[in-house]
Amino acid sequence: MALWLTLNGCLILLAYLLGSVPTGYWAGRLLQGIDIRTQGSGSTGATNVLRTLGTVPAIAVLVIDILKGVGAIALVQWVYRADWLPRLVPDFLSPSDWLPWMVTLTGIAALLGHSKSIFLGFTGGKSVATSLGILLALNWLVGLGTLGIFLVMLGLSRIVSLSSITGAIAVSGLMIALHQPLPYVLFGIAGGIYVIVRHRTNIQRLFAGTEPRLGQPLPETAEPPAT
Repeated sequence: MALWLTLNGCLILLAYLLGSVPTGYWAGRLLQGIDIRTQGSGSTGATNVLRTLGTVPAIAVLVIDILKGVGAIALVQWVYRADWLPRLVPDFLSPSDWLPWMVTLTGIAALLGHSKSIFLGFTGGKSVATSLGILLALNWLVGLGTLGIFLVMLGLSRIVSLSSITGAIAVSGLMIALHQPLPYVLFGIAGGIYVIVRHRTNIQRLFAGTEPRLGQPLPETAEPPAT
């Protein structure tokens, strides 16, 4: 039992650390010698990288942030399919029964890591790209469905934050519609709410009619660095 708890704790910690890798921050430091948290929205995510550093760095940050989410889930799934694991699992559990719950916990840890990075004093991005990576690893249909809804809204509105919020709202519905396990549905609900909360300043600007469209700069009264 103690070994099983230790193993799960280590996996959750590794998922958090993987999510914490500050891709956007490093891009700012390496390419322009700046702290991207002092630029634009203060976020380390791909949208602020696009606004601050340009298209190619933003695409690179987006892809790596997605892979962080995929990697966190893939690590847990690999460990839980190892031949030696059943010897560590308590008698009242089976690896296959516990795996969806463990995947959910590590997904949440990676999500928190991206937005509350230990390497950046618990600041970071808004967890959209890492969330997409997690969803693709949980169920690729849910991930692609969420991405499709995001892209449709982006095409209609040209507003990244509105598209992200729309995708976050749709996740739990897609989980239910595709008959995903209860832990995955709960992740869709919790993760969606968290992403929306991370966009609270964007929501204020949306209601005020001042949220910039894709390619436009932030208004002069830009939000403080993301925390």
